[in-house]
Amino acid sequence: MEPTPEPDVEPAHGPAGTDRADARDARRRLIREAVISHGLVRSADLAAEHGVSLMTIHRDLDHLQAQGWLRKTRGGATGMSSAHFHGTVADRGNAMPQTKRQLARAAARLLAPGQSVLLDDSTTCAQMTRHFRESTPLTVITNSLPVLQLLSKEQDIHLISLGGTYFPAYEAYMGLQTADNVERFRADVLFMSTTAVTKGRLYHTSPETVQVKRAMMAAAARRVLVADHTKFLRDGLYALAPLTDFDLVVVDDGVPAEEIRAIRSKGTDVLVVPRS
Repeated sequence: MEPTPEPDVEPAHGPAGTDRADARDARRRLIREAVISHGLVRSADLAAEHGVSLMTIHRDLDHLQAQGWLRKTRGGATGMSSAHFHGTVADRGNAMPQTKRQLARAAARLLAPGQSVLLDDSTTCAQMTRHFRESTPLTVITNSLPVLQLLSKEQDIHLISLGGTYFPAYEAYMGLQTADNVERFRADVLFMSTTAVTKGRLYHTSPETVQVKRAMMAAAARRVLVADHTKFLRDGLYALAPLTDFDLVVVDDGVPAEEIRAIRSKGTDVLVVPRS
C-alpha cells in the first residue's frame, strides 16, 4: 500500500507542529546525505522514499539549495560541482590539499606583526591560520567559522567575527548583514580565494558570497588573491571582480606561463609557488 503523502501546509505550532518540524528536519538531513552520497537524486524517488508529496520535496530542495548544500535540477537535485554550485566545504577542502597548503604557507609569509587582516571563507585561507603564530600580534577579521575556531585560543590574535546569516554548507556568515558589518572596518590586507578565474575576471557560484567579498575588497588597503591552478580552468555564475583589482595574486606553478605573463602585463604582481 502506498504511503499517504503529508499535507503541503505544515502546522508551525503545538505538539503536532513540533513533531512535523522534527520529521521535516530529519528528512532534509537524509536528502542532503543522499545527494552527497549519490551526486544526483530525483524528486519523484525522494517523494516515494519519504512518503511525502512532490510539493513537499520541492520545498525541501529549495531550503537545502538556499543553504548551499545542493543545486536543484530539472526533476531533482545534484551535489556535483558546476558553474552554479561549487560543492560543500568538505568537497573544496579535499581538492588539491597539498597545493593549498603550499599556497597558504607562502601567503602567510607576507604578513607582518601588528597588521589587521581580513580573511574570507575559503579553505585555502583557513590553511593560512596554521602559520599565523610566526607573525603575531595580529588582528583577524573573518566570516569563516573554521577560522574563528582555529584562532579562538590564540592569545596574540585579536579575533573579530563578522556575523550575519549563517550558511551551514559554507561554514560561514554570508549575505547583506555580513557585508554591512564589513564596512565598519578598515584592514591592512585582505586574503581571499575564488571559485573561478575566467578571462581575467573572478567568478563565484552564489550572490551572497560575491556581496561579502566585494565588501571585503573595499575595506582593505591591500588585496591578495590566493588561488590554485584549477581555479583558472573553471567557470562561475556571478562575476566578482577583475584580477586587476588585486595587488598580488599567489598561484602555484600549474598556471600556464602565458596566463601569468598576461596578469603581470596588466599591472598585478604574481607570486608563483612551486608545488613540489
